[in-house]
Amino acid sequence: MESAEAEIEDPILDLVPLIRRVVGARVKDPHQAEDLVQETLARVMAARSRVEGDTLAPYAVVTARNLIATAAQRDERARRQAHLLVEHDESVDLDEATLRNDETSMVGAALSRLSKPEREILLAHEVEGVDTASLAAQRRSTPGAIAAQLNRTRARLRMEYLLAQSGAEPPTDRCRPVLLALSAGDRRRQREVDTSGHLLSCDFCARLSTPLLERRAAPVNANETKVLIVADPDVVTARQKGREMAGRAGFSSTDLTLLATAISEIARNIVKFARRGELTITLVAEGDRTGVTIVARDSGPGIPDTARALQDGYSTYRGLGLGLGGTRRLMDEFEIVSEVGVGTTVTMTKWRDAVDADA
Repeated sequence: MESAEAEIEDPILDLVPLIRRVVGARVKDPHQAEDLVQETLARVMAARSRVEGDTLAPYAVVTARNLIATAAQRDERARRQAHLLVEHDESVDLDEATLRNDETSMVGAALSRLSKPEREILLAHEVEGVDTASLAAQRRSTPGAIAAQLNRTRARLRMEYLLAQSGAEPPTDRCRPVLLALSAGDRRRQREVDTSGHLLSCDFCARLSTPLLERRAAPVNANETKVLIVADPDVVTARQKGREMAGRAGFSSTDLTLLATAISEIARNIVKFARRGELTITLVAEGDRTGVTIVARDSGPGIPDTARALQDGYSTYRGLGLGLGGTRRLMDEFEIVSEVGVGTTVTMTKWRDAVDADA
């Protein structure tokens, strides 16, 4: 019988090595590890229609870690309560009652965060069963506008519920807009608030993003792949993905090597200097030529002087010896934007001309 992975589309399949590394580093039982990998993949697939594509890799890592933590807590709870199996289940009933009370309390806290009009329309529709046409007539609106308002209100309620469940307030002013955009599945808004960049830098929102993104699957761009960069093995993965994408464009073996070298240098910079980052590798076309664009983003310390960093010989560690200046020469287009304390984004493109293709 074919494995479940055979049924997963290539963009999701690309995440399997990353997920296996995250799970394998923390779970030694191979059967449990495989279950966690498959559960993570299922949740990532369910999230695809709710999130920008460049958020899937960070989401996969966060999901895997959350599932590992939940499994560990479940195992520890089972171990501590093993003696209850030979006694009556009164204590279990008490636990369940406590959980129900906690649930009611968190729902109440989430509702209190909504505005009065939001609470009224949500309760009227969900509790009293008033349909959208009747609500529209009562408020001199349209059923479509009411439905849109209900969707926005449900999205905010989900977000506020998770915040109440976490027992903590968001650490920055950017958190609520990002979480609300994720909860609503509003991809345009996700781009506006730079959801992917925020999740790379904010552990709080990364954790809460997991339950917000569990929705049905949707197609993704086959000409684009993402690689989360957190350790040296991810550098190898990024290089392989870059070569594969360039190979599809018909790059020569020499250009394949140059592209892979540039990716390696940029990815190693992320591992060395940033807490974590991500590479987006995209097959692009312009007129009669095709190429590959790589966008590398990280949430590291930033570069105080990018002009100096691009000079030959400038390096703060022994990488491949290229530096940013050498990497720029390997590519046809190269741009770097960096802000101290925020992070760095490198965008670079290698083109394959149509003339070379026919040669």
